[in-house]
Amino acid sequence: MRKIIVITMITIDGVMQAPGGPDEDTSGGFEYGGWVAPFGDEEYGNVMQEQMKPADILLGRKTFDIFEEYWPKHADGWPGINEVTKYVLSSTRESSDWENTEFLSTIEGIQKLKNSEGGDIKVWGSATLVQLLLQHDLVDELALLVYPIILGKGKKLFNDSSTPAGFTLIESTVTPSGVIAVSYKRTGEVKTGTIGE
Repeated sequence: MRKIIVITMITIDGVMQAPGGPDEDTSGGFEYGGWVAPFGDEEYGNVMQEQMKPADILLGRKTFDIFEEYWPKHADGWPGINEVTKYVLSSTRESSDWENTEFLSTIEGIQKLKNSEGGDIKVWGSATLVQLLLQHDLVDELALLVYPIILGKGKKLFNDSSTPAGFTLIESTVTPSGVIAVSYKRTGEVKTGTIGE
C-alpha cells in the first residue's frame, strides 16, 4: 500500500490559495496571490528541497493546469518533476502532453492507486482534492508549512467534511522568517477525555 502525503502551504487561518504568485489562482476575487514569497530564507529552502525530492504526485485538475503550464519549462527548479508520474483527478480532462501524466476520474480510482505497489504519493495544493481525501480518510501524512499571516478569505485546507482522525508529530522546524514546517502521521481514532481527570 502506498502512502498519500499532503504537502500544503497555509496561512494561520488555513488559507492555501495561490501561494506562489499573483496570477496563480484569482478565483473568487482572491487578491493575495504570492503570499509565501516574503518568507524565503536558507532554512526554508532546505525544507522545500526535502519536500521536493522526486516522488509520484497526485493533483486536482486546477492545480495540474497550473503545474502543467509552469513546471515543464522550469524543471531545473524541481529535479525529477518531468520524470515522476503525475496522477490527476479530473472529470473534464483525459489527456495531457506533459509526460508521465495519468488521469483518474473517481475517488475509487485514487483508492485503487493507494492500494497498489509503489512509493509514496505527494499531493501539492489541490484544495478540493485534499478535502475529498480527508473526507474518505485517505491521508497518511500531513506536511504543513504554516506562514505567519492571516488572509481572511481564500480556499481553505479544511472544511466540515473531514473524517475525524488522530495524528502524531513526526518532525517540526521553525524557520528564521517564522514559517512552521510540521509533519504529522495518521495514527488512529480521535481520543477524548476530561481535562484534570
